[in-house]
Amino acid sequence: MVRQARAEITRDTVLTGAADVFLRLGYANASLSEIIAQSQVTKGALYFHFGSKEELARAVIDEGGRRLEEACRSVTDSRVPALEAAIGISYITVDLATTDRMVAAMFRLKHQIGDFRGTRENVIEGWGNTYRRLAERAVEQGDFIADSDAEAVGTLMVEAVVGVHMVAAATGALDELPGRMERMWFFVLPSLVPENKLDYFREFAARRVLRFGA
Repeated sequence: MVRQARAEITRDTVLTGAADVFLRLGYANASLSEIIAQSQVTKGALYFHFGSKEELARAVIDEGGRRLEEACRSVTDSRVPALEAAIGISYITVDLATTDRMVAAMFRLKHQIGDFRGTRENVIEGWGNTYRRLAERAVEQGDFIADSDAEAVGTLMVEAVVGVHMVAAATGALDELPGRMERMWFFVLPSLVPENKLDYFREFAARRVLRFGA
């Protein structure tokens, strides 16, 4: 048991070091020697857990995704109105992308590695499925325009949320993420919600951005 616990600690240490290096240098420029130095482990310890840089990067994506999924559970509860949950998830991604380096590295790596995958499903496909399910519920709950195509709307929402992250990361503007996410919802919501609910959901999105001081 002691040996297993030590192995898990070493693996977590390597993942944390790798996330820092991938964030600082990007996937292409990161080297295993740099990750070993950052993690302060031996070469043998790293290779015991990960056989290559790609395998390590995919493990970082998995761990970042796990942390994000765990953080989103509070708003994906079926008792939370679906559109509020969709908006809430977008701000949880903003929060973790700026405060959790593993999640930040996951956002950077998922497109740098080339196929948007960790070791399992396509990350974007998974998020798309979540947003499409929320869109279906939002239509049923009357928070989307009655004849809305839930699949199309769900796809649009994930495209918008992911797009905000990608543009901010690509332009070195991660500190602007909260305000940019609020602006996205301000302009997208009029095409999705009934007119009598527009002010409420715009205010709901705006209140979420206040926690970031934006």
